[in-house]
Amino acid sequence: MRLKEYWDNFSKKLAPLKEKLNPIINKTKPIKEALFNEKSAKAFRITYDVVWNLILVFTILSILGVALVLGVGAGYFASLVKDEYPRTYEEMKKDIYSNEEQSEVYLAGDVYLGDLRSEIIREEVKIEDVSEHVINGIIAVEDENFFTHNGVVPKAVFRALFQEFTNAPIQTGGSTLTQQLVKNQILTNEVSFERKAKEILLALRLEKFFSKEEIIEAYLNSTTFGRNSNGRNIAGVQTAARGIFGVDAKDLNLAQAAFIAGLPQSPSAYTPFTNKGTLKSEEGLAPGLDRQKHVLQRMHEEGFINDQEYEEAISYDIVADFIPPQEEEINEYKYLIQETEKRAIEILMQFHYEKDGYTKEDVDSSKVLRERYSQLAYRDLRQNGYRIYTTIDKDIYDKFQEVTREFGKNAPTQMIERDGELVEVPLGIASMLVENKTGRIIAFSGGLDFEKQNQNHATQSVRSNGSTMKPILVYGPAFDMGYAQPGTPLADVELGWKEKGKPWPNNISRRYYGLVSARTALTNSYNVSTVYLYNRIMHTNPVKNYLEKLGVTTIHESDYEARAMALGAMRYGMTVEETTNAFAAFGNNGQFADAYLIEKIEDKDGNIIHEHKVEPVEVFSPQAAYLTVDVMRDVVKSGTARSLPGRLNVSMDLAGKTGTSHNTHDKWFVGLNPNVTLGVWVGFEKQKPVPSSIRHLNYWADLMNATVALKPEIIGPEDRFEQPEGIVSKSFCRISGKLPSGACSGGGLVGTDLFIDKYVPTEADNSLSGGGKYVEINGKRYMALDSTPSEFTKSGALINPDYIDQLSEGLPKRISPSELFLNNSSLANVLVADAKIAENGKIPSAPSISISGNTITWGKHGENDVIGYRVYNVKDGQKGNKVASIPAGSNLSYTISGFGSFAVTAVDIAGQESGLSNVVSHSIPDAVDEIIDEISNGIEDIVDEITSPGDEENNNSESGSENESEE
Repeated sequence: MRLKEYWDNFSKKLAPLKEKLNPIINKTKPIKEALFNEKSAKAFRITYDVVWNLILVFTILSILGVALVLGVGAGYFASLVKDEYPRTYEEMKKDIYSNEEQSEVYLAGDVYLGDLRSEIIREEVKIEDVSEHVINGIIAVEDENFFTHNGVVPKAVFRALFQEFTNAPIQTGGSTLTQQLVKNQILTNEVSFERKAKEILLALRLEKFFSKEEIIEAYLNSTTFGRNSNGRNIAGVQTAARGIFGVDAKDLNLAQAAFIAGLPQSPSAYTPFTNKGTLKSEEGLAPGLDRQKHVLQRMHEEGFINDQEYEEAISYDIVADFIPPQEEEINEYKYLIQETEKRAIEILMQFHYEKDGYTKEDVDSSKVLRERYSQLAYRDLRQNGYRIYTTIDKDIYDKFQEVTREFGKNAPTQMIERDGELVEVPLGIASMLVENKTGRIIAFSGGLDFEKQNQNHATQSVRSNGSTMKPILVYGPAFDMGYAQPGTPLADVELGWKEKGKPWPNNISRRYYGLVSARTALTNSYNVSTVYLYNRIMHTNPVKNYLEKLGVTTIHESDYEARAMALGAMRYGMTVEETTNAFAAFGNNGQFADAYLIEKIEDKDGNIIHEHKVEPVEVFSPQAAYLTVDVMRDVVKSGTARSLPGRLNVSMDLAGKTGTSHNTHDKWFVGLNPNVTLGVWVGFEKQKPVPSSIRHLNYWADLMNATVALKPEIIGPEDRFEQPEGIVSKSFCRISGKLPSGACSGGGLVGTDLFIDKYVPTEADNSLSGGGKYVEINGKRYMALDSTPSEFTKSGALINPDYIDQLSEGLPKRISPSELFLNNSSLANVLVADAKIAENGKIPSAPSISISGNTITWGKHGENDVIGYRVYNVKDGQKGNKVASIPAGSNLSYTISGFGSFAVTAVDIAGQESGLSNVVSHSIPDAVDEIIDEISNGIEDIVDEITSPGDEENNNSESGSENESEE
């Protein structure tokens, strides 16, 4: 009944509305009467109790579940931060205030260069010297609860977690300014739960140690703000104020302060300047201006500015305040400083990740780990005052920059679009000088203009190295494995591959050179014969077994199977450093010493934390390295670099290789002597043909002349490559590369060159037919056998067709024999056998002949090994004198010059002869025969009378007449 009383009281309270609700109440009377009878009330109470108990049970279970989740979460959180030790106040102060102790850079000989200045310009400022508008803008847009939270806003954290687990669109971040400061200055930017957990823990600890003013001051001095009007990266509010508006941070007006306050969320998107210092286009400025308006709106909403201030700032022309580029001190060593910093960071990364138990493979395969340790190393380098000792010789480095500027003085430029703007960029020019035995980088030039060119062209630009690939990937490996030696003949003919429907590869001259030696092919940089040789060694995987061992890191998986690799056509390419360093192995007896720039790194207390160790790896045998060098000497003496010696001021034992990529997009030359290797490259950043007026060989010569003049002891121009043991000079047949045969010697085809002793040929030449004998049938030449009758053979230096098959092995088509000698004057007298005639082992059958007048004729023999025919006199059915030998394939006939009976035999390639053919006769009329007989008889009678004095004499005379008649 208590429920009824409640209902009555409730009805009284609704009395004023009763009249208005009467229609509705009247409609509900049947329901009320049914609900509040005794039976219904009892059922309601039972239902109420059950529902209440269920709610109570579910509430208890929910509380337990939440407690369980919180417990698991706390445990997981603890596991994430287990490696995070309690940092002291001093440690955290050093981190958040970036108390930088600049690392110092030294050149070779402990020559002090200067501090390792960051690419990011930063100038610190005290909080009292910062406009209040900037502070309010940062708080309004980044952390509205900054002054009330303890470093973390739980609601924001849970919201971020919910968005993460539900994969919902992220509406706002969960990081306070304190957390952002921890992330930027103490941790890294990696995206992981571990980093987030540590960030929360450290933010809470940071708030215990530091006041809000100290935290906001550290934040404003450390966060990045995009680029200044010179295109340089900037950090810190003072640097931003001066670099964007040309005023101090304390003098920023509201509109300017709001613009700067909006930059930290996305500095690269909102900054008004490009990396070249030019003002962005109207479209490019729009994101930054929209962000400024959003900051002003948030400042207005949070009560930092009133309506009038808001309206004035919104309508303010902020673009007019962006300053033009400012004069900046030119740094001659920007390329060097940048490269030193990059390599020092790699070394410090290794120091940190190995300390944590990771390997290089772990870090290279994980974007998260690489980002973590690169940021740790960068921060370490900025804060700990290291001394970095480099390999660079200052005098030579300075001279390299001078020579490079002079060479590029009148070089062409090109327009390149960057950040939506067209920028005029000079021709790319780069060089590097490396010590062969150690890999020590003595000097380099990275380009003509550090500010305009995107990267250091000596160490970072990856380009096709053209024909400079040939020694390190084709000839060096082939010599090393014994697949070729300098005198080995190679086919420079159409090989059967096609590219866009046309024969591939092609020589630069658009002609073929026939059969050429490996020495000739490399000296003159023939493409076709190089690909021919590379095709012979591809199954040995020279990319992996040689190129990778030579320090090349830019290999794509498709490069392993590409024949075009022989010509430098990689998927990506190689840097000047990699190409130069690879060639240095030839000057170091085949040992590769990886190029390095940093000798050692010391901490501020003088402790060595890194010292380079030269650990050479044998890539080529000393003998193969020397053979390659010896052939590359010819490149300089008489080949593609023959103009170079005339440009040098001193004579030296020099080897090298030129290189030109497709369509002359890149020009290379790498030259070495026994001590150093110097490589140069020229090319446009955006690939296009380099003009022929750009003489890169002159650039190389100018660099070498300058270096010899400065430090001759480094170059050692008087030193010579020493021939190692295991090299012999040997004569060989220039057709096959094997030991000379009689036919080879007789044809004047013997050559002499260097061999690795274990690869000296042991087999006699089999490319030429024995004695140079052949038979010719219907204009085609067939090799003769030793037993082939000489009457049917001709003599000459004749190529064995089996050898043509050997040369064609692995090619899409059989080489056309006539191509091999067409353009080679030294082999002009070599003849090519079209085929070999197989002897069938049978004695040929006799031919069938006929006669017409005094001409005997017969048809072609049915057996293919028949090479000729013999014509005989026949008397009384017996073979008489041979009167003619007729080669097969010619006009199968014989014209009789006398009278008598004749037959013909067939002769095969082995010299076997058939029996006589049918006999044919050539006779005179019978009357003439009788007259001749009477005259003959009359003469005989006269002779008898004169010479018969007695019987004995008669007998003798008769006998004599008989004898004479027989004769």
